[in-house]
Amino acid sequence: MKTIRFGIIGAGLMGREFASAVARWCHLPQIGVRPELLAVCDKNADLLPWYKDNFPTIRLLTDDYCKLLSDRQVDAVYVAVPHNLHQEVYGAVLAAGKHLMGEKPFGMDRPANDAIMAAIRQHPGLLVRCCSQFPFFPAVQKIGALVEAESLGTIIEIETGFLHSSDLDPKKPLNWKRMIEINGAYGVMGDLGMHACHVPFRAGWRPRNVRAILSNIVSERPDGKGGVAPCKTWDNATLLCEMADPHTGQIFPWTFKSHRIAPGEKNTWYVNILGTRTSLRFSTKNPKCLAILQYDGREQNWSSIDMGMETAIPTITGGIFEFGFSDAVQQMWAAYLHELIHGQPISKFAGCVTPEEVALSHRLFTAALESHQSATTIAL
Repeated sequence: MKTIRFGIIGAGLMGREFASAVARWCHLPQIGVRPELLAVCDKNADLLPWYKDNFPTIRLLTDDYCKLLSDRQVDAVYVAVPHNLHQEVYGAVLAAGKHLMGEKPFGMDRPANDAIMAAIRQHPGLLVRCCSQFPFFPAVQKIGALVEAESLGTIIEIETGFLHSSDLDPKKPLNWKRMIEINGAYGVMGDLGMHACHVPFRAGWRPRNVRAILSNIVSERPDGKGGVAPCKTWDNATLLCEMADPHTGQIFPWTFKSHRIAPGEKNTWYVNILGTRTSLRFSTKNPKCLAILQYDGREQNWSSIDMGMETAIPTITGGIFEFGFSDAVQQMWAAYLHELIHGQPISKFAGCVTPEEVALSHRLFTAALESHQSATTIAL
């Protein structure tokens, strides 16, 4: 089995999720490649002991990412840092000759993303991908297969979104995602929006224009020092786009939602597609259920498929059992390593987000900011 030696820059929530996926890599008996953690970097020293205690392969714990990147044994790096650091750190990873898996949105704004894209073009031998785990749920892999097989007929309309309630409590202290100088002007779109873009972009559907309504619902929060501070980033974003199918020329509407303040939701990702032959509905709120409507010219009946552990990359878990968030994270990472070794994804929808897809999201979100400000529809 081939080994890819990893460093992590940003040891917080998603760094731990990646490390946990590495720890149970034996769950994937047929993958033929495995990650090994060698180095972890974070400015917060309190995060590092967990890695030291659980991963004996780690030989470097540091607060200086340049030390990590200078280690010649590190083959690839996962970066999960605030958005304002993306341009600097992603560029440094590539300049060091390391493969990169980065968190969205690949730069806090479009100029930063343009700089990252230029750095990627200067290093064509390195695999660069963006994290987005939800399409690795079995139901979404099934949706992808139906899209690839052109089973849906003419697309009538699509809806995708990512809703959660992490900021529903107005007393929650301010963090960097509420600070425009760190998070960027996109607000919630920069942090969550790529998740809602993943399936439409991978299907090849492209937004022609956008009308956006952005909401700053909680305009100030406790600052952690006994006072309050302004929240200058958007809490919720609702976009309506005209989408184009480049294969058929069909134009159809796409409703996009990325909401941090969504009552009744904890962490819900969803996709709904209406087609003239087949329509599909899926939400992580009910992760085993894929709803399908197939129209035969007479009756219209929604039916449901109870999805099990039917994953893109086989696991040791029996197919009748349930799939969850940590499984999606591991499948995403396995897809990244498969592409790194074999030069191509397992299938079209079992591949990680490409830099080009992220760059398209920047064009969309930049236009959305302009649309909201002008209260007009903006062409991309």
